[in-house]
Amino acid sequence: MSQGRYDAPPLPPALILAVVGLLCGFATIAFVWLSERSCDRFRDTTNCGALGLPLLVVIVAVTMVLGGLALSRLAMPHPKLIPFLGVAFMVALVVAFLTGHLDSPWIIAVVPALTAITFLLANLVARLLERADA
Repeated sequence: MSQGRYDAPPLPPALILAVVGLLCGFATIAFVWLSERSCDRFRDTTNCGALGLPLLVVIVAVTMVLGGLALSRLAMPHPKLIPFLGVAFMVALVVAFLTGHLDSPWIIAVVPALTAITFLLANLVARLLERADA
């Protein structure tokens, strides 16, 4: 065993993708919550105004980077494409179907579960793109 590396039983790729997607979903919820608390502290409202969209873009980008780092550390194929597509699909679904329910407490569970599913979907898309290139 080399220094700094631990041998562990291999995990199914779908499980790795789902767990990383779940963690990215929780990270997204946490970053949004922190940005709302920051706006509330500095502006006395949870509405960030003109900073709202740039904050959301930064949150999405950071979540994609964190997901990519996790997948690359776990030696998964397509460690940049899957988080990009997975987080983008999640954001698209949230904007399309859940916009009116973002203040509900159950959204804390729905977004991470949705992100886990979109990471699995993104893996399927990445594999189809890989086959199309071959």
